Amino acid sequence: MDTGVALPSVVEIASGRELTGWARSAEELGFSTLSVVDRLVWPGYESLTALAAAAAVTERIRLATQVLIAAARADVGVLAKQAASVHRLSHGRLSLGVAAGVRRDDYELTGTGFHDRGRRLDETLATLRRMWEAGRVAPESDGPTPEILIGGRSEAALTRMARFGDGTVVVGPPPAFAQRARRALEVWAEHGREGRPRLIAQTYFALGDDAREAARDHVGSYYAFAGPHAGRFVDATLTTERAVREAVEGYRKAGCDELVLIPCTSRPEQLQLLAAVVKEEL
Repeated sequence: MDTGVALPSVVEIASGRELTGWARSAEELGFSTLSVVDRLVWPGYESLTALAAAAAVTERIRLATQVLIAAARADVGVLAKQAASVHRLSHGRLSLGVAAGVRRDDYELTGTGFHDRGRRLDETLATLRRMWEAGRVAPESDGPTPEILIGGRSEAALTRMARFGDGTVVVGPPPAFAQRARRALEVWAEHGREGRPRLIAQTYFALGDDAREAARDHVGSYYAFAGPHAGRFVDATLTTERAVREAVEGYRKAGCDELVLIPCTSRPEQLQLLAAVVKEEL
């Protein structure tokens, strides 16, 4: 199982130097992927812009949106060009993860419809593939187009994965991941897809003396829109070395191809602390 880490692109207000320093360190420490979470109505960096910055200072590590709220982007042509440009700038390292999302305010900001977002996401994915394959929106490249990953908790999201994607992104503990992964494989086969989808898990982490406080401050704020349910996300955050090790083992046993850990703080020592715990995976 590969082990990746997210950029702190929506944590606190990291400077550009801190963001690119984190990207360099993640690659040097051997993490497989550098991902970004996506939210428009939030004081953080725009996802593809953050990955473009990371692409400029790294050479090997995979770059991923996990996941981009693509249907809230009103102009599909601009999105196609942005993603293809990051892919080309990084020499083919972009994985474009997308989902419909659950936050109405992101859609209100861009003037896009919330209730029909699933249908429009399907249309967006079909258009992205068509634009990329036509080669009209990006610099010329002999390599493959970006990998597409599909997030979301619904059955429709798995159907979307089988129709348009190369894998799925699952948020939840190992037992929930295992159940979702089994269903993903079933839906993949039902749609006549060859091989198998890539199965990716995400979870939050914070390590060190103030780990619980960092989890409460960031995760609690980020999921405040969920009301009283926000506490569940805080409680699920991995805040001890033992919790991280148990999670790694649990996801591996559940058939996970890659586990991506999302930081609750932009302090650079978090990368070193995490790498020391998961060093056997790197």
